[in-house]
Amino acid sequence: MNPARETDMRTQYLGLELDNPVVASASPLTGSADTLAQLEEAGVAAVVLPSLFEEQIEHEAMAIHQGLEFGAEITSEVFGGFFPELDSYNTGPDHYLDNLRRARTELSVPVIASLNGTSVGGWTHFAKVLENEGADALELNVYLVAADVAVSGAEVEDRYLQLVSSVREAVDIPLAVKVGPYFSSPGHMARRLADAGADGLVLFNRFYQPDLDLASLTTTPNLVLSIPTEMRLVLRWMAILHGRVDASLAATTGVHDAEAVVKLMLAGADVAMMTSALLNLGPGHVATVLDGVQRWFSDREYVSIDQARGSLSQLSSPDPSAFERANYMHALVSYST
Repeated sequence: MNPARETDMRTQYLGLELDNPVVASASPLTGSADTLAQLEEAGVAAVVLPSLFEEQIEHEAMAIHQGLEFGAEITSEVFGGFFPELDSYNTGPDHYLDNLRRARTELSVPVIASLNGTSVGGWTHFAKVLENEGADALELNVYLVAADVAVSGAEVEDRYLQLVSSVREAVDIPLAVKVGPYFSSPGHMARRLADAGADGLVLFNRFYQPDLDLASLTTTPNLVLSIPTEMRLVLRWMAILHGRVDASLAATTGVHDAEAVVKLMLAGADVAMMTSALLNLGPGHVATVLDGVQRWFSDREYVSIDQARGSLSQLSSPDPSAFERANYMHALVSYST
């Protein structure tokens, strides 16, 4: 019996040519040179560095601004441009830039920098600094909780779009936008984000929920890693958006094993991003996942992942309603205790 022919695992994401669809998303693992090397050795196709936060950039910019102003009136030498203009001054956290430079030097896979912010402001210009330091692409992680009851949904969406447009104007490298699912019409918002300049969409951001400490009566952070079932929300919207949005599509949240990656490719994803599973099982888990993905596609004689991509999306499904209300009703009717 002839062995199954290996499937071509190559894919494209944000215009980048990748050897396979598994990407290490932002986490402590991608913030360490040692684990970055282990991820590449295990076969990861690209890495997303941990996010640099709007607050970090603005805090350092403010510290520099105060330092430049201190004593400015003591001597006349400061007048007439003795100090550099802040617009052209490197106000970004040096540690992040050092990590980016090192990753670009030591890795052969694409390195995607990440910015996390919620408002349009001077911090968005740091995107250009990341581009100049060699980032292959940029992921904008929009972590915005609309807690003001006076703010409408339309205002929230406009804020997203303004932020994306601002960063898009700052850089020429590909731009991905990582968003949550909490829009009244996620599909329409996805199209608007692409129109605003997003080359890719990352589905979905996980909004970590705070907890209450009953002993101290305080609010406490509560970080819980994802579980595999969380991938189903991503799977549904990946299938709905495939072929309907002019942007690359990345899946994240709940991607723990080869089966999840295969499902997401069939739904229409260009890449699958992993975090929690790698934190639990280590960088070497990438190799296990890739072996499983290769085995599934080659056993079914797929020539390439491109051949399979989107074959179970809503556009290709014989029953498109399965991704909408019909599936909900079927699940309720078919469930038995």
